[in-house]
Amino acid sequence: MVTGRVGARKVVVDADRAARALGVIPGLPVAQAQARVPGLLTVEHAPAEDDAALERIALWALRRYSPLVAVDGVDGLWIDASGVAHLFGGEAELLSDLASRLARAGAHARVAMADTQGAAWALARYGLARKVISARGEVTLDVDALPLAALRLDAEVVAGLGKRGLETGGDLERTPRAPLALRFGPALTRRLDQAYGRTAETFDSISAPDRVTVRRAFFEPIGAPETIARKTAELVDQLCRELEARGLGARTLDLISERVDGRREAIRIGTAAPLRDPKRLIRLFRDKLGYIDPGFGIEAMSLAAALAEPLGPTQTVTSLDTSAKRIDVTGLVDILANRLGSDKVYRLAPVDSDVPERCVQRVAPTAPLTGRTWPARWPRPSRLLSPPERVEAMAVLPDQPPAAFTWRGQRRRVRVADGPERVFGEWWRRDAETLAVRDYFSVEDEAGERFWLYRQGDGEIAATGDLNWFLHGLFA
Repeated sequence: MVTGRVGARKVVVDADRAARALGVIPGLPVAQAQARVPGLLTVEHAPAEDDAALERIALWALRRYSPLVAVDGVDGLWIDASGVAHLFGGEAELLSDLASRLARAGAHARVAMADTQGAAWALARYGLARKVISARGEVTLDVDALPLAALRLDAEVVAGLGKRGLETGGDLERTPRAPLALRFGPALTRRLDQAYGRTAETFDSISAPDRVTVRRAFFEPIGAPETIARKTAELVDQLCRELEARGLGARTLDLISERVDGRREAIRIGTAAPLRDPKRLIRLFRDKLGYIDPGFGIEAMSLAAALAEPLGPTQTVTSLDTSAKRIDVTGLVDILANRLGSDKVYRLAPVDSDVPERCVQRVAPTAPLTGRTWPARWPRPSRLLSPPERVEAMAVLPDQPPAAFTWRGQRRRVRVADGPERVFGEWWRRDAETLAVRDYFSVEDEAGERFWLYRQGDGEIAATGDLNWFLHGLFA
């Protein structure tokens, strides 16, 4: 447990899950906690170190997840994921990635995403699950069921409302506002409106001290799409000059538009390799400028290289040997990754394994070649099914291909076949594969379609498999 002082008393500041299960909760006097759990390990609270650690996590989230991140109190973060969730495959995938990475670092966080800051704060701290995603337009239903403390109200206000029989956000929402505001002050109705999305709420994002940033303020607010595009291009040109002066290339760039109503609109792009070519960067931004809502106007814009890497000067070499010319596909990779998400763009690389589903892995599109290739002894299908699908087959044992098989309700007669190719299990991975055997066959049906089937087992020793048939791949 973590201990600290409140006045002259020494109390529990925090405790892990095991200690809490034994009754050690924050606010409990240390003497009582030690009496309840003899031999309890104690650590003196160091607020400055906690603040520094939270600041480091915020800077990490700023680089990885969003251009807009802020520290919330002593134990939380605000992350504005507008316009960036698709880069991770969606909102659920972004939250899963965030929670799993924090867990691997030893921080078991509660995460939530909602249409409003107030709802996200409430669900993260008072939701039933450690990871909550509020469906769009369902903020009212979510907040209605939460306790009043989830509205970020003072403890005295929550206690006063409880004496009047108000316990949840829904109870408060259905109560006339004027008497409540008169009794408890305007902060009550403001927090209520923020949670339900009737009042806008913003936060001041942190900024990494080492990132390259350029900013422009405008004499008059701008809002026309062509004006936003022109100002973005000017910022890109200016940033590229700054990057060149420092010998850097951008990998992640954040464009932040500051509206007259105080709200910030942010979009993020990424590149497959360090880049400071204005034309390519402007093209990537133009695909996303439509996501910016200018509201009543944008009064300033800033462009920052959230992630930059060394990039020295390049020299263009002209050669008469056209066969030696390499095609640069990073521009195409950048366009696809920013439109579809970085996890949707990859290439396949071989892995040293005879088991088909293990002999391939996803790598970055621009990852260097390792020199490995797939074995050419037997042809491989262009598409593997994951997992292999069970089929009903007729075959003569022990080593004959199927004469016919039924897949997805359709019976197919085999016209020609090749095989078997025997694949053994990898005993060093798990004991169940010590005797495992698969016999693969490439078959063609009467319609000319080609399939990759395997029988589980060698047909002689029962421990090698149950002789069931599976379809594992389709040939083009």
